[in-house]
Amino acid sequence: MEITKETTMGEMLEYDRGIAMVLMNSGMHCVGCPSSIGESLEEACMVHGLNSDDVLAEINDYLENKD
Repeated sequence: MEITKETTMGEMLEYDRGIAMVLMNSGMHCVGCPSSIGESLEEACMVHGLNSDDVLAEINDYLENKD
């Protein structure tokens, strides 16, 4: 699966639960919040004042380097 800024939080977490740790380390501590599941990565980053390009890079780095 290709993760983009348009990918919803729910889709990402369903694909790989480890992404939750990347999001939490970025400052998104509401990963389990039901309202966040339908938000895109870009929308969630905007709400939290985060740069979506940076968070996306961290997610992709995690996915490329996980065991």
